[in-house]
Amino acid sequence: MSTKHVKNEKDIMTHKEIDQYHALALFSGGLDSILSIKTIQEQGLKVLGLHFCSPFFGNPQKLEHWEKVYGLDLLALDVSREYVQMLCSGPEFGLGKLLNPCIDCKIFMLQKTRDLLDKYGAEFVISGEVLGQRPMSQRRDALFVILKEAGLKDLLLRPLSARHLPPTRAEREGLVDRGQLQAISGRGRKEQMALARKYNITEIPTPAGGCRLTDQESCKRYLPLLQHHRPGPEDFVLANQGRQFWCESYWMTIGRDKQDNERIQEMVRDDDYMFWLKMHPGPTGLGRNITGSPWPGKVLQSAAALVGHYSPRARKCLRKVDVTVQHKGEQTELSVWPGPDLEGLSWAEPVWDQDAARGLFAV
Repeated sequence: MSTKHVKNEKDIMTHKEIDQYHALALFSGGLDSILSIKTIQEQGLKVLGLHFCSPFFGNPQKLEHWEKVYGLDLLALDVSREYVQMLCSGPEFGLGKLLNPCIDCKIFMLQKTRDLLDKYGAEFVISGEVLGQRPMSQRRDALFVILKEAGLKDLLLRPLSARHLPPTRAEREGLVDRGQLQAISGRGRKEQMALARKYNITEIPTPAGGCRLTDQESCKRYLPLLQHHRPGPEDFVLANQGRQFWCESYWMTIGRDKQDNERIQEMVRDDDYMFWLKMHPGPTGLGRNITGSPWPGKVLQSAAALVGHYSPRARKCLRKVDVTVQHKGEQTELSVWPGPDLEGLSWAEPVWDQDAARGLFAV
């Protein structure tokens, strides 16, 4: 089967022929989402798995592999811009432990899925949620809030916990045999592993959710963005790269290796500042201009010194080094002493601050 990649749901309309399915499924790439689809497929029903992608989650490059290994039909949907807008506007149902808006996230994805039902002739939606598995979004009360807010009353089937939940229309009308659905609950994984063996699934995905908004190392990179800027998806993508540094509202990304440097160079925008050493091997630096005003000379000097600091050879030469700075197609050279502090300015890596994160969306 062929893998279908589209940027958003509007692009689906460009396909001359659209396959028809009995159900659409949320597909994260985790074991629960695989098992939920296999449970419905076992009843002879055709399911299309939707794999949502953003700077925080999604691996569209894996779809072809997943389709082959698990016998699934999958579609990747890039929802980056709308998802970032939802996050930056302040999730209605709050955040989890870090920056994860789990309930709003699930509602968002289910609403997107609901809007595609008619396009694919699908009659219901399935998800891999397990009652009681996650403390924020999979409590019984949260499952019903999600169901209501997503506008999927009677249409959302959760195959792994279905027998703990009220029957859906698909079950009542006989399209799905409720007796063949599961009654899994809690955080244990024994029942899921038994199902995996039943379906001959030998490649078991890791149990981690895979969302960067639940990872503290990633969230500390995002926090200053949310504090100083109204970021877009491309800003969060940049924040995932290399080393991150902030000096007041000035933001620098510095590559750790050749691969980082290449990625960073691909992300440069017209108003960004690019830094690289003229005579020594070293990292590429990208200064993202989020203020809209040109960076003062002393900030450029300190940023250049920071880039020099991450070149071992530049530090060992015990003299000033030349750093090329490019901005809007023009290049200048700055002579600086390599170091993280210059001209009274100090660059620091971001740290996670729980209170600051909570204050972002305080009413």
